[in-house]
Amino acid sequence: MPTISVNLIGAGRVGKTLLGLLRSLPACKIQDVLSSRYVSAQAAVGFVGDGRAVEHPSDLRPADLWILAVPDTQILAVASEISDVFKQRKHEGSAPIAFHCSGFFAAEQMAPLRGLGWQLASVHPVLSFADPAEAMRQFNGTFCGIEGDRTALDAIEPMLIGIGGVPFEIRSESKSLYHAAAVISNNFTVVLQALARDAWAAAGVPEDIAKQLNSKLLRATCENVTARGPREALTGPAARGDELVVKQQGLDVARWHPSAGIIYREMSALARKMKSECDPRE
Repeated sequence: MPTISVNLIGAGRVGKTLLGLLRSLPACKIQDVLSSRYVSAQAAVGFVGDGRAVEHPSDLRPADLWILAVPDTQILAVASEISDVFKQRKHEGSAPIAFHCSGFFAAEQMAPLRGLGWQLASVHPVLSFADPAEAMRQFNGTFCGIEGDRTALDAIEPMLIGIGGVPFEIRSESKSLYHAAAVISNNFTVVLQALARDAWAAAGVPEDIAKQLNSKLLRATCENVTARGPREALTGPAARGDELVVKQQGLDVARWHPSAGIIYREMSALARKMKSECDPRE
């Protein structure tokens, strides 16, 4: 199997994690790393134990695979910058493949590179990248939403599988809704846990007890949703139809935290509707 040279643009947590994982594949050769700060590129090379940190796009060498792990709003600008650098350079062999890691933008966000004949894709690993070392340990079994050019996807899928990923294809035109679902499932869950902790504190529950309550309830909820699905796992006053409780609690929460009061009211309405759809007799 021919060696695949890999360049990384964006040496943050996602980039470092993917580069560290790809280094374990015999067919991958880690080459150049560029980031908004040279010290970040150096740190990524040190973390991975391979590659070369560079300071400017013009220092980048041609590569078979390019990973753009930059903030979503910078993808187009970075792709344009790389395109400007490589317009006058000739790549030997097959056309390079580039993928970005945004869950929001489609592969076409890197359109300037298509003008060079490059194949484009996006790879969105559905994982929390709070710490690269921990993310590498957790990556096995991680689902990765992919879309883009068929040639690019056919080349990327085996690599993702090789590092423990589970690739699945998503529609380019639906990426915003797809990513919103991940935000609701993950990020909003964290926000709700913070609100619950604050509410327990305001109600006088000792902090150590609140942490245990939070942990136990969250673990049980996760297990129930996984085993039975969200609608069957749903409990609480709104799901039971306890309108008096829902109304009074909504007022009490709003007095304590107006924004949380709106969330409580809207989530209760959704819970009531979900339960009704689950059990037509209600």
